[in-house]
Amino acid sequence: MKKFFLTIVAIVMATTNSFAQGWPANYDGVMLQGFYWDSFRASQWTKLKAQADDMAPYFSLVWIPQSGNCGSGKSMGYDDLYWFTNYNSSFGTEEELRSMITTFKSKGIGTIADVVINHRGTLNSWTDFPVETYNGVTYEMFSTDVCANDDKGKALTWANKQTPKVSLSNKGDSGEDWDGMRDLDHYSSNVQKVVKAYLNMLLKDMGYAGFRYDMVKGYAGKFTGIYNAAVRPAFSVGEYWDGNVNTVKNWINATKVSGQITSAAFDFPIRYAVRDAINGIWSGRTKDGLVSDASYKQYAVSFVENHDTEYRSSSEQQDPIRKDTLAANAFILASCGTPCVFYKHWLDYPADIKMMINARHIAGVTNTSNTTFNAYTGTQYNALTTTGTRGTLLAVMGPKANSMAVPSGYTEIIKGYRYRYMLSNNSNVAWVDLPSGTYEKAQKARLVAVSNKSGAQLVYTTDGKEPTTASRKVASGTTIDITTGTTTLKVGLLVGSTVSDVVTRTYNVTVPEAFVPFDVNVYVNVDKVGWSKVNFWAWEADANVNFCNTKKWPGDVVTATKTINGKKWYYKTYRMTKRGYMLSLVFSTKEGAPQTADTYDLDKDTYLEVTAEKDAAGHYLVKNVTSEIVPSGIESVEADNIQSDGWYDLQGRRLNDMPTQKGIYINGGKKVVVR
Repeated sequence: MKKFFLTIVAIVMATTNSFAQGWPANYDGVMLQGFYWDSFRASQWTKLKAQADDMAPYFSLVWIPQSGNCGSGKSMGYDDLYWFTNYNSSFGTEEELRSMITTFKSKGIGTIADVVINHRGTLNSWTDFPVETYNGVTYEMFSTDVCANDDKGKALTWANKQTPKVSLSNKGDSGEDWDGMRDLDHYSSNVQKVVKAYLNMLLKDMGYAGFRYDMVKGYAGKFTGIYNAAVRPAFSVGEYWDGNVNTVKNWINATKVSGQITSAAFDFPIRYAVRDAINGIWSGRTKDGLVSDASYKQYAVSFVENHDTEYRSSSEQQDPIRKDTLAANAFILASCGTPCVFYKHWLDYPADIKMMINARHIAGVTNTSNTTFNAYTGTQYNALTTTGTRGTLLAVMGPKANSMAVPSGYTEIIKGYRYRYMLSNNSNVAWVDLPSGTYEKAQKARLVAVSNKSGAQLVYTTDGKEPTTASRKVASGTTIDITTGTTTLKVGLLVGSTVSDVVTRTYNVTVPEAFVPFDVNVYVNVDKVGWSKVNFWAWEADANVNFCNTKKWPGDVVTATKTINGKKWYYKTYRMTKRGYMLSLVFSTKEGAPQTADTYDLDKDTYLEVTAEKDAAGHYLVKNVTSEIVPSGIESVEADNIQSDGWYDLQGRRLNDMPTQKGIYINGGKKVVVR
């Protein structure tokens, strides 16, 4: 797939330097939404950066959370506050953010900023926006930049009660009102000036490739056009959340400047069509979306799930795709438009999604390719075809997908749970169904010749050398073993005496170390708030696991205490039973109020202090004081220096006995060397 990857890189590098009129035509890239709701751990900038090599062959764009600081506490970024001066967010520091963007760019990945300009947070009052100075220019928003009917009139009620009265804009909201933060009046010349400077900073300084505009129903579409024409992003997509395809088209047209569309839109209509097809067991014909309109498919960013539709919890069920997740992804990845893969799906089904994207690229499918929806339909299945620059990709989805016979002129290349991909024989390519990557056990790779040439065979090597006519020959459909270690597989199509269309896959097969469960001790001091009763509410954020013995809020009443350095510490021990588990906690008193803000992702013994400071929600802030309690000095172990409260490794895991292996450990609150 190297040649296709280089094509994507070239497109990204070219389009990031010029205005693409909303979204480039003939674009063969796929986008990844690099987060889900409350993915504070999984979407850390450092973690996303570490995945760049794995993402690069498959994704040319990664959309990340709004990256500015939103004040105290954890935030997904939709209560945006700082636009210019503070980029230390819930996902990492500004330095880590810039490093990630730079790394992505070096791999051919453009970073898409989540731009939240419908509304903005304030500091201490309803209209107290931050005053920020950037590159010697001071940017400030005023009460007169707030829509006159903000928060269904509550903003005006507040303004009239002030002494002296506070003036809001004399214009109402140009879109839908959002009750919660200050809706900005985009007719204001000051708002436009600040927004343009902010967007220009994201592109020119931070290095973003383009924008995902949040909640564009909240302000008139023409303002997206004004902003894009001013700063000229290579990629722009609006979240116009509506299942009516004509309404979404109207918004796209509203972004026109000098007759040119300046933004794509998420294809909510096709998302709902796929959801309905799944619920109808795929037997019905899929409805129209942006992707099914020749005039708008260039501007269609299709998706299956996002952070607003996914299942979050029993109390926030949203509107998820509850079944046929792979089949739904197969649908969008085989269609025209620009598919956007949800991060949870990428994490859960990496091999399948990689194969789908490989198939999309090998067929040469772009956002403006011709897709025939409902090309084949039957009981409990539906199929589409998309003709790319190299061949036609046929995708079958549904419980009875296997009941559909392979049409003449096609070869099946992928078969998964309730989906199949077939490729037209005139593609004349070699196919490997196992994508490159790291695997934890030996794998099998199926080699397929997709060809309309008589006598076509396959030749391959596993040492990274280019296959020739003298290399090992196999028939189409042959399966080979990929064993432990690093293997570079190269497979070529052999027709007569010519080897062509060599596909390269690189595999790293490892034997994972056995996981050993470990304990995490959490100590909390409440002297500064004077609590006499302390409740521990503990959970594993990513796995949605509750660690409390009492499963209902406010969790477990903790009475066990230790006196350390003259202070009283309430403590509880938690057993981490699976690899990757980490603790998140909230502390409270009485029946659950007052309480602290959340503390996230502890994987070693930790000392926490509840401070007297509060966040915007009125929750006490918690300070990690482990470094003050556990000295960093290293001592050699001596018999009379051994303490009875246990041994720990440097990851904070408690050991059953004094260690026998040489190394550095913690005992009695000190680092000691066992020689």
